[in-house]
Amino acid sequence: MLTGLWPIIVVVLELLFRLTFICFVLLRKRNMSSTLAWIVVILAVPLFGAALYLMIGEIRLGRRNIQRHREIVKRIQSSIPFTAAAATIMRAQVPSRFSHLAVLAEAVGDNDALGGNSLRLIGASDLFIQALVEDIDAAQLHCHLLFYIFLDDHSGTRVAEALMRAAKRGVTCRLLVDGVGSKLFLRSALRRQLAAAGVHVVEALAAHPLRMLLSRIDLRNHRKIVVIDGAISYTGSQNMADAEFAIKPRYAPWVDAMVRIEGPITWDLQVLFVEDWYLDTGESLEDLLHIQPLAHSDGVIAQVMGTGPNSFNEALRQLNQAAFHAAREELIVTTPYFVPDEATLTALCTTARRGVDTMLVVPARNDSPLIAAASRSHYPYLLECGVKIYEFQHGLLHAKTVTVDRDLALVSTANLDRRSFELNFEVSLVVYDDDFASQLRFLQVGYISQSRLVESVRWRRRPWPTRLCYNAAGTLSALL
Repeated sequence: MLTGLWPIIVVVLELLFRLTFICFVLLRKRNMSSTLAWIVVILAVPLFGAALYLMIGEIRLGRRNIQRHREIVKRIQSSIPFTAAAATIMRAQVPSRFSHLAVLAEAVGDNDALGGNSLRLIGASDLFIQALVEDIDAAQLHCHLLFYIFLDDHSGTRVAEALMRAAKRGVTCRLLVDGVGSKLFLRSALRRQLAAAGVHVVEALAAHPLRMLLSRIDLRNHRKIVVIDGAISYTGSQNMADAEFAIKPRYAPWVDAMVRIEGPITWDLQVLFVEDWYLDTGESLEDLLHIQPLAHSDGVIAQVMGTGPNSFNEALRQLNQAAFHAAREELIVTTPYFVPDEATLTALCTTARRGVDTMLVVPARNDSPLIAAASRSHYPYLLECGVKIYEFQHGLLHAKTVTVDRDLALVSTANLDRRSFELNFEVSLVVYDDDFASQLRFLQVGYISQSRLVESVRWRRRPWPTRLCYNAAGTLSALL
């Protein structure tokens, strides 16, 4: 009698497991579209779906990392050299139409919009490497580098050799690289040479099986930050690699944009490096924060916003949306990976419907076929709303930039996708200056001149298997 009931008991238990785990997901997730996607996965493949959710379904940084972040933030707050009065004066200089952006960025990262910054936009990989090597060779106190990907190719070797020369002169050199993005470098002879020469090389967010028990393993440090002597800094989209990008040469060249900075916001980038270094080493560097970069009398107003799983990461999404809504005449966005949430997609389309000349520039060939397909699933809606979509033809456009009416510029390490918005450690530079915005726009127009406009009529005539593939990938957008 009992033997005949076993199939029924198993089915009931399996159903109870699904329902219980779905309740668990509902209680813990805040993003409704992501929650719905995970419920579908759990219903379709219960055991595998539940295991997958436990591995990558939640933003778990780990108790130790959370505690370390709180500790270093507390130490840094006691080391802040800028007075509240000075910060208030500088913030008041932000154009009124963008003041809400400055307030949003400040509320998240505690970084005010500061004047007096000298910025140099660099749109070529070799020029960035040359400038960086020259600055490292001139360093006297310290060189701090943080990169998601560091390769032992020509560019990586040039920078590594500059760091070894600096270390030999007595300059303290610290190199922080992501454990997944730079895994080949971490096992390379170049890394061992750096360590032997006295350069401190540290793996950020080390990825190993035991870490999965304590935190989410695919939380990555995607930032690109350089700070030299507390006076000069760099940030932008370029990893430490040649444009030929040896690990994925078929998509080369990789096209990036970097910014060289002299001025007060270098201190803010130093803060982010100090926080990330402490997170992975436990070594506190807050004494270095007493170095105050000089302000330039003819400098511009700019602001740094660091986001990540240890802060209010959704602010990056909100910053982009607010920038889109601030556009009156023109909006240009470049990104290699375009998998937006509904609110960001709606903001972009609303901007176009308001009569703003809205342009989205993405690579024609993407190193992630799934991301490319998911991205193209949004094309019909974008085209219907009047967004002009350009596909870059000459390599993988990797620059993550936004310009608004030639008045506002945004250069970021973050893509327009959920991973950047919700998971990765990222850094964004907002510049409230029409001259710099015009320079960045000139670079963007150069990208557009090397792109092909997606024609609405031709796009609608795609064969149904292609449409099916793209739309199927689009349904996974909430999980990508």
